[in-house]
Amino acid sequence: PPSPHLECGRERNRFTASEPMVYLQEPPNPHLRSSIRSLWYCRAPRSSHRRERVLPNGCMQIILNLSRSYLTDCGEDGKANRRLPRAIVVGMRARYEVVDTADMEEIAGIVIQPGGFAGMFRERADLFFERFIGLEQVCSAGASLADRLCEVPSPLEKLRTLEVFLTGRFLNHSGTRRSELVDQALYLFRNKGLCVAECARSVGVSERRLSQVFREHVGIAPKMWSRIRRFQTAVRALHNGADVPWAELALRCGYYDQSHFANDFRAFSGINPTMYSTSRGPWQNHVPIL
Repeated sequence: PPSPHLECGRERNRFTASEPMVYLQEPPNPHLRSSIRSLWYCRAPRSSHRRERVLPNGCMQIILNLSRSYLTDCGEDGKANRRLPRAIVVGMRARYEVVDTADMEEIAGIVIQPGGFAGMFRERADLFFERFIGLEQVCSAGASLADRLCEVPSPLEKLRTLEVFLTGRFLNHSGTRRSELVDQALYLFRNKGLCVAECARSVGVSERRLSQVFREHVGIAPKMWSRIRRFQTAVRALHNGADVPWAELALRCGYYDQSHFANDFRAFSGINPTMYSTSRGPWQNHVPIL
């Protein structure tokens, strides 16, 4: 989500009359890929709108503001509630959030694989659910990370600096492994389309035990995570310009019917699919608030 934020994607450059808008996303080195999905950098100094609606994507992130000493916490009404530290851990979310586009003047982030946070940072992911926590509260080295990134001249070098930071975390916690139970569950949800009860039977544990371990490592209950994943399938299709009746799209994305699709979409995004399609921006999970 750039921000909880910007959606992973290809490098984007959009030039205005004054200054370019840049988005760069890179995969981490192979040692980190079991825990880290991607590293990203964004510079968007001339936004035409003040707020953006950010949709839940099923991942935790680390966000670092490189243009000023804080990030802005906005309520769903778009009003700025408080100032957050400039480097934060963004917990798993089950609903959209609103962000201040001024934070995107220059910002960088780390998208964490589901199940990757608990192993790398030795913290239960569910304790961060729908919360913003200062990075320095999770690791002492994180306190100066934003300052180090500001000293590096190019976007690609900034991403390499993030990678070095994460590699240090990986080496320091080399004895910490991802949960095999969670990895099995994620595989079955993604590739076999199993429900929670079917998944629990397949891995040989109770539904209660599966839900407990999954929440601790991923940050959200498995049923909710599967719903967000299905919602993201629909968001991706709409962002790519799917031109089919909503009932057909609902079935294609795994919904029982159009009503379930519409209710889920509004629950996660706060808007309906038609509004998303007409107001979508360059990033899949960011919707401008005009």
